[in-house]
Amino acid sequence: MKIKCINNVPAPRSLVRVFSDTVKRSAHKLVALLSVAGMLTAPIALGQETQINSADDEKPKEVVTHSPTQDSEAEFKQPSVDRIQNQPAVLADTQRLASPKSTADWLARLSEVIETRNFQVSFVQSRADGDTMPYLWRHAVMPNGIKMEQLNLQNGPGRELIRVGDVVSVFEPDVSPYSLKSEHINGPIPSTLLHHPERLKQGYEFVSVGRARVAGRPAQQIRIVSRDNNRFSYQLWLDEDTGMLLKLNMLDLQGGLLEQIQVTSLQMTEQPNPYFERINQASLPKPLVLSKRHRREHNWDVTFLPTGMKEVKQETRRLAQTGQIVEYKMFSDGLVDVSVYVQPAADALGSDLVLRNDLSTFLTLTDGKAQVTVVGEIPLQTANAIATSLTSKTTETP
Repeated sequence: MKIKCINNVPAPRSLVRVFSDTVKRSAHKLVALLSVAGMLTAPIALGQETQINSADDEKPKEVVTHSPTQDSEAEFKQPSVDRIQNQPAVLADTQRLASPKSTADWLARLSEVIETRNFQVSFVQSRADGDTMPYLWRHAVMPNGIKMEQLNLQNGPGRELIRVGDVVSVFEPDVSPYSLKSEHINGPIPSTLLHHPERLKQGYEFVSVGRARVAGRPAQQIRIVSRDNNRFSYQLWLDEDTGMLLKLNMLDLQGGLLEQIQVTSLQMTEQPNPYFERINQASLPKPLVLSKRHRREHNWDVTFLPTGMKEVKQETRRLAQTGQIVEYKMFSDGLVDVSVYVQPAADALGSDLVLRNDLSTFLTLTDGKAQVTVVGEIPLQTANAIATSLTSKTTETP
C-alpha cells in the first residue's frame, strides 16, 4: 500500500470544513470528525473539557450550586502580564526547597508544585493559524486534604472542568453535565508532563538550555526533543522561584512554532482560593458508570510507531451512518495521542485522503484488504509510516 503524500488531495467540502474546525482542538476531539464523516457512533464523553460559566470569578458570588467552570515564538504576539506574584509565606517555603540541578530535578519540582500548592494561573493558548484561547486554572489543597481543581475557558459560551479528589465534572453549553473518574484534569497542557514527566523519557530527550526571562521573571529553559525525529519537539520555561510552568512551545520538524502556551498571571497562596469553598459538592453529577465492553482481539497491528509510543486503548465500534464495524486503537507517548481506525476495504468510505494543518494530520489509505485511517498531531510522514506498516496477524507465520 503506497501513497504519494501531498496536501492538495481533493476532498468533500463538508469533510474539509469539519476537519479544519476540529484540528484546532486537542487530539481526542478529532474523534468527533470521524463521527461527522460516518466513521463512528456518537462518542462517549472522551475527555474532560467544558464548562458552565464564563463569568468573572473575581466578583463576589452566591454559593455555587451548579456541578459547580527568542526563538520562533516571535511569530506570535506576546500576551501582556497582568500580575505574577507569590504570597510571602509560600515564597519562603519554596526558597527552602533544594535548588534543582538537572532537568529531572526541575521537572520533579514542577510536579511537586502542581500536586501540593494552592495556585491560580491565567494562560493563553495560541496557534500559528491565529486562534487564541484564554484559560483560568486553579488548584487547591483543602484543609481536609482533598485536592480540588478548576479549568475554565474564558472565551465564548465557556467550558469548565471541576475536579474534586478523583472525580472530574464537565460542563458545557447544550450538554447535560456529567462526571468521570480521573485524578487529573485533561486540558491544553499535557497531564503527563505536569504529573509524570519521567514517563516521557523513553520517547523524548530533555536538554537544559539555561536561564532565560519570561514575563519579567527569571526562568529555566528546557528543550524536549523526540529521540527519533518522528514527532514535534517542545520548549518549556519554568519559573526559578516557584518551579511553575511559565511557557510551553510546540515546534515543527524545522523548528517553526506551531503552538504556544503563555502564562499571563500567576498567584501562589498559602490558603486555598475562596472559589472552592463556594462549590456545592452535593450538586455535582455522580460519576458515570461505563459498561465494560467486550474486548474483541483485532487481527491487525501496526509494526511502526515512534519511539516510546504504546497502545493505550483498543475498541471495536459501529459506524454511525452505515452500521458497519470499525476497529480502533489509540497510541500515546504521553505528549501525543495517535488514533488508528481499520475496516475492510470492501466497506471503505471514499478513496485515499490526506488532510492536514500545521499541527494535525488526517490520513486515509486503502489497499486490497483494508482501509486504515490515522489521526493525530504528528508530521504527515509519520502518519504515512504508521498507516503503511499495517499487518494482518492471521498471515503471520507461526
